Amino acid sequence: MGVSRCFTKTPNTITVRRVRVRAMHARAIPRESSEVRNVRSLSKQWLWKNYQYVLAFYFAIQEINRDDHLLPNKSLGFQLYNALASEQYTLLHAMHWLTGDHSLTPNYRCQTQNKSVVVLAGTSSVFSAEMGTILELYKIPQLTYGPFDPMLNDKKQFPSLYQMATSDRSLAHAMISLLLRFGWTWVGLLVSDDMRGEQFHQDIQAEMVKRGVCLAFAIKLPETKTKYENSDSSFLYWLSISSANVHILYSNIRSLFTMEQLGAFYLTVGKVWLMTAKWDIVMDETHHMLHSFHGGFSFSPNKGKIPGLKTFLKTVNPSHYREDFHFGELWFHFFNCLPAGSGCGHIGICRPNVSLENVPGHIDMLTVSDSSYFVYNAVYAVAHALHRVFLEKEEMVFPEDTAQALILPWQLHPLLRTTQFTNNAGDHVSLHKATPHQEHYDIQNIVNFPAGLRVMVNIGKFSSGSGRDQDLVIREDMIEWPVAFKETPTSVCSQSCGPGFRKRPEEGSAVCCYTCVSCAEGEISNQTDAEQCIQCPELEYTNKERTHCLPKLVTFLDFEDSLGMALACMALALTLLTLMVLGVFVKHQDTPIVKANNRNLSYILLISLLLCFLCSFLFIGRPNTATCLLRQITFALVFTVAVSAVLAKTITVVLAFKAMKPGRTMRRLLVSGAPNAVIPICFLIQLTLCAIWLATSPPFVDTDAHSEHGHIILLCNEGSITAFYCVLGFLGSLALGTFTVAFLARKLPDTFNEAKFLTFSMLVFCSVWVTFLPVYQSTKGKVMVAVEVFSILASGAGLLGCIFAPKCYIILIKPERNLSKSFKKTTGSKGVCQFS
Repeated sequence: MGVSRCFTKTPNTITVRRVRVRAMHARAIPRESSEVRNVRSLSKQWLWKNYQYVLAFYFAIQEINRDDHLLPNKSLGFQLYNALASEQYTLLHAMHWLTGDHSLTPNYRCQTQNKSVVVLAGTSSVFSAEMGTILELYKIPQLTYGPFDPMLNDKKQFPSLYQMATSDRSLAHAMISLLLRFGWTWVGLLVSDDMRGEQFHQDIQAEMVKRGVCLAFAIKLPETKTKYENSDSSFLYWLSISSANVHILYSNIRSLFTMEQLGAFYLTVGKVWLMTAKWDIVMDETHHMLHSFHGGFSFSPNKGKIPGLKTFLKTVNPSHYREDFHFGELWFHFFNCLPAGSGCGHIGICRPNVSLENVPGHIDMLTVSDSSYFVYNAVYAVAHALHRVFLEKEEMVFPEDTAQALILPWQLHPLLRTTQFTNNAGDHVSLHKATPHQEHYDIQNIVNFPAGLRVMVNIGKFSSGSGRDQDLVIREDMIEWPVAFKETPTSVCSQSCGPGFRKRPEEGSAVCCYTCVSCAEGEISNQTDAEQCIQCPELEYTNKERTHCLPKLVTFLDFEDSLGMALACMALALTLLTLMVLGVFVKHQDTPIVKANNRNLSYILLISLLLCFLCSFLFIGRPNTATCLLRQITFALVFTVAVSAVLAKTITVVLAFKAMKPGRTMRRLLVSGAPNAVIPICFLIQLTLCAIWLATSPPFVDTDAHSEHGHIILLCNEGSITAFYCVLGFLGSLALGTFTVAFLARKLPDTFNEAKFLTFSMLVFCSVWVTFLPVYQSTKGKVMVAVEVFSILASGAGLLGCIFAPKCYIILIKPERNLSKSFKKTTGSKGVCQFS
């Protein structure tokens, strides 16, 4: 087994070759002069967790060489090389391995008998790509055990390179699903400044756009201190002041080490970090990272447990691999063993029963990392490919040919591309990644303790499949949050809009930044962060909080309402009063005052007023088809009769005084009762208008769901508004004409002249209806009906009071004035005029 003399920050490069016997051949490459001078100081910078790759490699080799079915009667041999984190040393060690000499002569080999046929490269995609450039010249297969990189999957550029890791194309979906599970929509993103970081940036941003998550900032992390010094360092400021409490970290190890050395992550305490499992190594080696990443989440490809590996890690020690210089250094570093002379495999004097199980400090050597798992699979993949090669050659070689056929590296390519097997952990392994497959991720919570100890608690998993969040399973009760949060943290640009509000985006800002506005009247939102409010059905209304639609109450001008009851009582009182006046007039029909004021017209007017008061009951109560058809028609006809009766009385008064003058024409008109013809003429005109109204667009029962909040008002729709106002217009014209005639006759002298009372009554009547029109137009619902009822009652009461109150006063209170001698004329002949 060949080993190197140093173990530094980059992953190991492993080469596998075949040997006939289970012999181990020691071989070493020289250390750098600076490392020789100060091995102890450099050991403080080594990534000791990386040594688990070597141990996993040892374990796989050991299992295969003990397996009687895989490579029977053959053993795997190997050479182990270490490489520094630089392109120069990567190429240097590659040339060392290819030439087998330190002269680094291109295309020269001193290893002519026992050639290595496969290379297992490290965790860095940059390192694998640099190695692949040289290895491709010789068609030597290279198996990488680092994270999947789409760039390395390009077979045109790297036809001899195989990645053991599966594609992480579902990682962005998994992270976004976790963000949405906790309502985190405002996050920061830190990626490495390379193609892989750029690809992840594009993938997760596309997923964010689809799922409604926004980026608070996006930072590209420089790989080296020099690049950092030449870059814009303002991102440190954004890290410290950002309102995003959740940061996604996706970068290479070099970038994170640079950040740690510069102390940038001192500013990130109190943030929730989402990262991939490859950061385990970095956190193991840096105390600063432990403090910063406490309470974060690590996404690791789901993998089974390799039987026997953990036991192997607990029991293995440098005495089992004496040629491995670094194993002894690791033992010395962890357990402070006293030196025991020079030479490989001498571990010195240590405490009794020490093992990797009780490694002090914060490094966990027993938890198998993803890369160690891929190393294990890579060794088995090579063994399966070699096994098939030997089977094919045994079938082709003649029995007399005792020499074993030589295996060339390029011969393994067809077999590696089609290699598929199930490892001892029960997982399917395939180097052919063309067929889509379901991806699984274990989600671990990072819990760190003040003493520098770290625990990765498995709190859930994600399985790519249907693309729904049901693929995510989380046990929230097991999560340990960063110390800055006493409960589940929030990470939003704007606080959530509760029920009853909707989001209004802010112009020029991300979609996650918005203001909350209350839903408009008639709209609700019954969920948090509603994009739009929901319109309530027409027969429902919103509650005060505007979170639910409630059924509207049906209402109308009911007799049980206070307003309806008041109007009904008023109408009943006026009806009784009219009946009383009519009874007084009937009882005293032969008295002079009743005769002098045209007894028949008085009866017609009183009966029409009685009907006017009674028709108001058609407006009160639940509307139906009959009442809707009758209310306005009845009102128009009876008021037409009443007003035309007043007009007839006024004309009669005027003709009576005109008849006192010489001439028989006026007397003939008065005696013939011509003024009374006004009533049927006006009635027929109004009846015609009403008939046209009913024939064209009659009134009907309707509902008003908007005038009164929370109520549906039952009302009568007038049908044709034009016809309705024509009827009112004729009635108004008639009233105006009556008022004009009465006003002109107001000063005619006579003891019982009622022209003044008729004038005043029509003034009250017109005033009521002139006031009615604007009030009627400005009100809605049952109040509008109440206004019309009140106008009917008020105008009728005006006619009743102004015309008949003075006469009833004389009849009942001053009967002495109701005598024939009172009819003497004040001018001339003292004649008496009676209109019976």
